[in-house]
Amino acid sequence: MKNMNKCPVPADPALHPALAGRFSPVQFDPESTVTSIEIDVLLEAARRAPSAGNSQPWKFIVARRGDANHEQILRRLARSSSLWAPSASLLVVNLAHIFVEGTEDWEYSEFARYDLGQAVAHMTVQGLSMGLAAHQFRAFDRDGIGSDFAVPSHWEVTSITAFGTADPCADEVEAPGTSRERLSLDEITWSRC
Repeated sequence: MKNMNKCPVPADPALHPALAGRFSPVQFDPESTVTSIEIDVLLEAARRAPSAGNSQPWKFIVARRGDANHEQILRRLARSSSLWAPSASLLVVNLAHIFVEGTEDWEYSEFARYDLGQAVAHMTVQGLSMGLAAHQFRAFDRDGIGSDFAVPSHWEVTSITAFGTADPCADEVEAPGTSRERLSLDEITWSRC
């Protein structure tokens, strides 16, 4: 059987540098932009994420700083996120396919939100490889965005990811919910042999 692993495997595994340095900035360079090609690459990363039964229960509303989608989303941000998110180059609203169309309680997939999370994580890691920091957040009017973009009731406006070039001092700015401190490996492990 042919080895499908195309990435070099180090003798001593270590956390990828992009992940080791990852943080959720609350300051983005307001002059930095993203191209249509870069947006396509981020979306392609999401498209390739695994999902239960290959259901791919995700969609995205893409808003580049200054475009009509961006202006619409800015009106729906909570005060806390409106202080920093507008300067991000890109805002991506993350949608999960929750119910089968035409029903109000028949789950499309019990893993829809989990699968969306994987797709967003793929976009985030791809963004890191392209020099784009990401900050995922929920401080916005979900119903308002759903209404503005005619999101049908069987889809859920779940979260937003802000992408852009982090301000050079962004990792020094403290804001609620942005701490880089993490629980220890023992604290996050329920059981291990």
